[in-house]
Parts: sequence; C-alpha cells; structure tokens
Amino acid sequence: MFGSSKNTEDSSKTTTTTSTSGGLNALVKGTTVEGTLRCDSDIRVDGTIKGKLICKAKVILGPTGQIEGEITCQNAVIEGKFKGILTVKELLNIRETADVDGEISTGKLLVQSGAKFNVSCKMDNGASGNGSSKSADITTNDTSKIATGKATANN
Repeated sequence: MFGSSKNTEDSSKTTTTTSTSGGLNALVKGTTVEGTLRCDSDIRVDGTIKGKLICKAKVILGPTGQIEGEITCQNAVIEGKFKGILTVKELLNIRETADVDGEISTGKLLVQSGAKFNVSCKMDNGASGNGSSKSADITTNDTSKIATGKATANN
C-alpha cells in the first residue's frame, strides 16, 4: 500500500551492507581511564588514559587527549600529550599540536613542524625481512630548529 516490495528489499540490502562497517570507540574530554584498555577497532582519545592501551587498529589521540603509559597499535595519530612507551606496527603520525615524550618503536614515522618530540625512536621495517632497523634519540621543541640527536642504522 505504501510502496512496492522491491523498495523494501533494496533498503534492507543497503542496511545490511552499511552495518558491517567497523566501529569507532571514543573517550571524550573529561573522561579518565586507569588500567588496561583493549579494543579491536579504532579508538579516539580526547580524555585521559593512565596505563596500557592495546588496540588492533588505529589510535587517535586528539588535541585535548592525554595518555601516560603504554600504547600498542597498528597505526597512530598523535595530536595531544603522550608520555611513555609507544609501539606502532605501521605508521605513526605526530601532528603539530602533539607533545610526545618517551620511547617509540614504529614502522614509519611522520613528524609535523611544531610538534614537541623528545623520544628515543626505533624504526623497524619488518616487511623487508632483512632485519634492517634504524634507531635515533631525537629532541625537538622549537619549529625553527632542526631536530637534533644521534641516529644509527643497522643493516
């Protein structure tokens, strides 16, 4: 009476395909978590975490977000404040508003101008299979200066 059954079937097919997309977890500003947090899908943190974050997908630390502790994830975008140990399997993107202090291990690293970046960094390209890795102690707090530090490459 209100429409053909074809339209109903088409809309149910559309609903089914869109509902299979992955979810996004979020910790909003004003939320504090202490302890270990595990997630299978992406997570955005605009609040505070003190402890461990283990994520099988992407971690986004927003400009108001703070994490003190340990992060293990596939990819990460850091815009807020991080202090601790950060292990990223693929790409770590440090944005200009970030304040990062600690030890980092990542496959690829992108640091934008303006970021506070005081870390010991190990880059390992596991895809090549030849065991090549690079490590560096890097400190940069001023956008007008080039990052200084000692870098070593092991091939």
